[in-house]
Amino acid sequence: MSIDEKFRVEGGHPLSGTVPVSGNKNEALPVLSACLLTTAPMTLRNMPLIGDVLVMGDLLRKAGVQVETDAHDTHVWHITAGTLDAGDVDAELFRKIRASITLAAPLLHRCGKVTLPIPGGDKIGKRRLDTHLLALQEMGVEIFEEEHAYLLRCRDGLRGADLWLDEASVTGTENIIMAAVCARGTTSIYNAACEPHVQQLCHCLNAMGARIEGIGTNRLLIHGVAELGGTAHTIAPDFIEIGSFIGLAAATGSTLTIAAAAQAPIRIILKAFARLGIETQVDGAHLVVPATQARRIVTDFRGAIPKIESAIWPGVPADLISILLVAATQCHGTVLIHEKLYESRLFFVDRLVGMGARIVLCDPHRALVVGHAPLHGDYLTSPDIRAGVALLIAALCAKGTSVIDNIQMIDRGYENIDGRLRALGARITRITD
Repeated sequence: MSIDEKFRVEGGHPLSGTVPVSGNKNEALPVLSACLLTTAPMTLRNMPLIGDVLVMGDLLRKAGVQVETDAHDTHVWHITAGTLDAGDVDAELFRKIRASITLAAPLLHRCGKVTLPIPGGDKIGKRRLDTHLLALQEMGVEIFEEEHAYLLRCRDGLRGADLWLDEASVTGTENIIMAAVCARGTTSIYNAACEPHVQQLCHCLNAMGARIEGIGTNRLLIHGVAELGGTAHTIAPDFIEIGSFIGLAAATGSTLTIAAAAQAPIRIILKAFARLGIETQVDGAHLVVPATQARRIVTDFRGAIPKIESAIWPGVPADLISILLVAATQCHGTVLIHEKLYESRLFFVDRLVGMGARIVLCDPHRALVVGHAPLHGDYLTSPDIRAGVALLIAALCAKGTSVIDNIQMIDRGYENIDGRLRALGARITRITD
């Protein structure tokens, strides 16, 4: 992966075939952090080979963890955190991804203190760390602000606490869960995030010997244990990727089969696409998106303009708002897209307007989309993972040729996306200046 790489896309061609789904990025990253809670061997299956996961693997190696890929399957990782040195956190790697912050609790448990640089990730708006830090303070952690970093210290070990999170932060919940499983006493977490990847982290920890109750709800009760063991854990299919492929099929007028996706937690995602007149069919374990679609936006009662809005789980995932917006440009009617969580996520729409989309950006959180709008090729730049894939979908349904720059953002979240698209008949080439 090179920062000079681009995609050249010849759009306007329908696709067909079956596309496999990678493991969930947002599950794989905290589960990698959880491996540091034990000295026993861990085996993780269905690991997505994407930029963010590879960076996290390198972070673990820098801290002294053995991270090896299976000789027969590179999507299977064997991890042993026998010894750790929290002083070896690599600041440059740490700042590349947001999920690096989930290393805080495991390193505190194992080492008693850690200096954490400010994490990186997508530039989609303010992403505060207060939820993590305030809860850790209640569990006995001293926090000192340094230039571009935080020093976290726990003199007497982590202790259980009665916590009410100030927001339902996903990574904040994950960090506090990992702090609580080995803390002294019992921890209750109110206003906990309950996304599927948070649930999967809990199931993995319970398989390691943790005692977590209330999985799937916004109140977790965690009884601390003295020690965790190892386990084998399979990363679930990425439901955001499933939604991305539904949007791809609908926007390009293609029949696509999304492999082993029918049982994924996508009910709210399917309802959102149905508002755009996009339907799917179940074929055994697979999900089929037919080429023949109404693609007519369903109005609210009395013909009012409908709204699709992001929300914490079980609402529409914010990570799918960019894809839903692009799909809406290829549907007939008008819809308001409301991204409630991040104030910069919708700024990519100016690229779509330049391609011919009819969109009014009302404010940083709301965009009014009027379709159907034929798109034409353009020179595009990927600002973040999800907007990058949204622009890629736009390029594939547009007439003419597009060039997409900064594609390392897409590679951070989607494994071999150009190879999988070519297998469906897409005319996409990875080029290097």
